[in-house]
Amino acid sequence: MACEDAPVQTIEPSFLDEVVDLVREAGELTLRWFRSATLDIESKGDGTPVTAADKAAERFLREQIAARWPDDAVIGEEEENTAGTSGRTWIIDPIDGTKAFTHGVPLYSNLLALDDVDGPAIGVIGLPGLSQTVYAGRGLGCFEDGTRVHVSNRTEVGGAYLTTCGFDYWSEADLRAVQGGGMMMRTWGDGYGYALVATGRADVMFDPEVALWDVAPMPVILAEAGGRFTDRHGVDGAAHGSGLATNGLLHDDILRIIA
Repeated sequence: MACEDAPVQTIEPSFLDEVVDLVREAGELTLRWFRSATLDIESKGDGTPVTAADKAAERFLREQIAARWPDDAVIGEEEENTAGTSGRTWIIDPIDGTKAFTHGVPLYSNLLALDDVDGPAIGVIGLPGLSQTVYAGRGLGCFEDGTRVHVSNRTEVGGAYLTTCGFDYWSEADLRAVQGGGMMMRTWGDGYGYALVATGRADVMFDPEVALWDVAPMPVILAEAGGRFTDRHGVDGAAHGSGLATNGLLHDDILRIIA
């Protein structure tokens, strides 16, 4: 008789709370530089901006992870990857929306995710400029500052709210397809856009191009909020170069529109 697969492990609530607290502390750290007249902006090799706030937030999170869970691996946007032996990997985007941050727009976020042997385990979207945090632990649900949240119940594409990081990197075909679907198109983007979908305030978030750390928290956050997260081709996971989050009810329709 074949052995049955072991059940997927639910995250301990106290562990989730500890991780959320770390992201909030990282967010408070970034506020020291937010709207500062002396903020220096550097340009990385790929042309994207980076600031002292990005670097400080990632350093803080890496130091805390190393002290608390030293056997875990770490992937981050601003520093080299750290190998681990535990089977768990933390994924850090210290400031998602650095351009918004440097322009004094409070919609930037601090992102932290944990993947383990069972897949996405914890996802946190910290929004320090708004004093909000949206987070989820596998098997626990999705929350906004302690209150359970859910995706919307919209079933019709027409009139649905679709948000994105910006339309400047969309193809003309994608723009025409989405416009033809009759959706309300907005650009409340980066991690904030995914938080809007998870809390039911928007119905769709679509990014044609993303890095792993941009969306690593989203699979577990959307799943626990009752929605769905895939790439633009319907493949589950955060490592496929694009991101589509919906309330689940609209997902297949949106995939057909952007196919």
